[in-house]
Amino acid sequence: MKKYPVWKSVMDYGISFVAAVVFLPLFFVLFILASADTGFPGIFTQERVGRFGNMFTVFKFKTYHSVTHQKSSFGKWMRRTKLDELPQLFNILKGEMSFIGPRPDIKGYYDTLEGDDREVLNLKPGLISEAGFKYKNEDQILSRQKNPLEYNDKVLFPDKVKMNLEYYKNLSLKNDLKLILKAFGIFFNLKSGK
Repeated sequence: MKKYPVWKSVMDYGISFVAAVVFLPLFFVLFILASADTGFPGIFTQERVGRFGNMFTVFKFKTYHSVTHQKSSFGKWMRRTKLDELPQLFNILKGEMSFIGPRPDIKGYYDTLEGDDREVLNLKPGLISEAGFKYKNEDQILSRQKNPLEYNDKVLFPDKVKMNLEYYKNLSLKNDLKLILKAFGIFFNLKSGK
């Protein structure tokens, strides 16, 4: 896929623009709370691997304190509800990310893929993915391993690549809408404590 699907671009820009406007007040509240909780500014930035292996700067609300490097109760709540990802709406508006696609990873993973696996790089990184649903408790999974890095590199990451390739090969508006509805369902279940 050399050309990005028109329907996907329309969905990305349309939904992210509306969401950015609707959630702007919430964005400012969370920015103030994150800044007070973790140190100013309350935005975390990091270089991640994007489409075609190009690097871009991802935005998130900070969940770790700038000095102690400890995750606060507020930070844990932000991570659990995924509200720390809200600033990535601006990554979508900038054309660096999509609503649906592989979660953006640091250098040394997607950019090192070989053969057919590199087809994953035809996709923009996304806010939502089937792999993201499966490994929504990734931190807990890794914390139970004797060697978390080795487990991630040999078990989790290869499985994510496999799932993201499956998504790429079956790319469709219908499948994207299903994943968006699934994400809303999970989010509202988290909010209600289910």
